[in-house]
Amino acid sequence: MELYEKILQGNVRAASRLIRNIEDDFPQAKESIAKIYPYTGNAHVIGLTGSPGAGKSTLTDGLIAAFRKEGKTVGVLAVDPSSPFTGGAILGDRVRMQRHAEDPEVFIRSLATRGALGGLSRAVGDSIHILDSMGKDIIIIETVGTGQQEVEIMNYADTVILVLVPGMGDAVQTLKAGIMEIADIFVINKADRDGAEMLKSEINILLDMALAADCDWRPPITRVGSKEDKRQFVKGIQEIALQIMQHNEYYSGNYKALKKRQRRKALFEIQAALQGIVMQFLMKRLAAENSLEDMIDQVISRKSDPHSAAREAVLKYLGQTLI
Repeated sequence: MELYEKILQGNVRAASRLIRNIEDDFPQAKESIAKIYPYTGNAHVIGLTGSPGAGKSTLTDGLIAAFRKEGKTVGVLAVDPSSPFTGGAILGDRVRMQRHAEDPEVFIRSLATRGALGGLSRAVGDSIHILDSMGKDIIIIETVGTGQQEVEIMNYADTVILVLVPGMGDAVQTLKAGIMEIADIFVINKADRDGAEMLKSEINILLDMALAADCDWRPPITRVGSKEDKRQFVKGIQEIALQIMQHNEYYSGNYKALKKRQRRKALFEIQAALQGIVMQFLMKRLAAENSLEDMIDQVISRKSDPHSAAREAVLKYLGQTLI
């Protein structure tokens, strides 16, 4: 039985192996993705983003429990910083959400950013497809937490949750910087702290200014107390889970908005794939002809600049005139 067939049957080891092959950029891995792709598109993908220390992992753990209580199967992709020495994730999936590790209906995997911007991993798109084809009802992506650059999650998630904490001075600045526009749900975590109500008011003011007049979905703002107060914490998690389902229902009943989102996500994946193919081709040709070192020397000596050097390589190996 081939690897992709095992994944379609829900085999966890096969899924982990293919994700690893995707991370390591094995050519055969893309062939497996092509075979499982027709079986994707059924999972609801949730993205949790926000600054480091906002409590995304704690919320993810709570959401897993909430969805499992409803009988839904869950996949989690926790994006971690890369080790500067190995390129792997510094934090392993065993460190996170340990109480769900023995649940066969929960799949948790860490992904390393490996230098990717936007708080995500280059392997995240294909990893979503892998979990989707396994039959997971819910897929949660927890981003690494890079602050204002973390807007790329909108190209993968059906519902984007922005997690903020009272007292973090960059909270509203982060909202103003662009993440505000991609959030479908706002979560004020650790809401027992001073300033929670003020933060909620500031978000509402910004929403009033930012939302289009014809926008039917106004992102709700949910306050979640400390995990030490179990009753209040679980209540907040249940409210978030309900809002996620309501957001999904909103898109399911809005054909125009759904198609726009689907086309945006497809375009992003196509562009990412094109960039990957072209980059890999060019780097292989440059390495084969020992041209890369010459390019580096030219840039260092200021005889050329990075843009001109890259343009010359494209013209030489792709043979097309760039506009």
